[in-house]
Amino acid sequence: MSASLSSGEVRVVAADLSDPRVAALLAEHLAEMEPTAPPESRHALTLDQFRVPWVRLWVAELDGALVGSVALKEVGPGHLEIKTMRTSAAVRGRGLGRVLLAHALGEARASGASRVSLETGVVPLFDAARALYTSAGFTPCEPFGTYHPDRHSTFLTLEL
Repeated sequence: MSASLSSGEVRVVAADLSDPRVAALLAEHLAEMEPTAPPESRHALTLDQFRVPWVRLWVAELDGALVGSVALKEVGPGHLEIKTMRTSAAVRGRGLGRVLLAHALGEARASGASRVSLETGVVPLFDAARALYTSAGFTPCEPFGTYHPDRHSTFLTLEL
């Protein structure tokens, strides 16, 4: 998939987990998540956790640089979870989050999923993400899958 941003053409492609740029992008994501909540309340995946068949990761590439990511993880029959939804600081505010979300929802629909859910943080760092999800029709829900109530998390879902 490709889309235009104000700064150029971005391509969203399946991640090559052997690409050191993917490892660096995921490490950047984990580092940014670290101060947002205690360890037991952080649910970002590590590179090794993407090496299972029930998790799919895509990356956004702009001018040879990886500038974003989004993943889908199977929760149960017809139910997927959005994981590792991220845009690099250098491109935030240019519409890449909307491109990544549209890609993930398109992939979810194509796979036959009937529901997509997510967990995200509650601190101000996550305000823009929550606004994006809400604008796409996500609504609050109870913890799903293996999650439990947590004051550091909010849970959202979208029926497809």
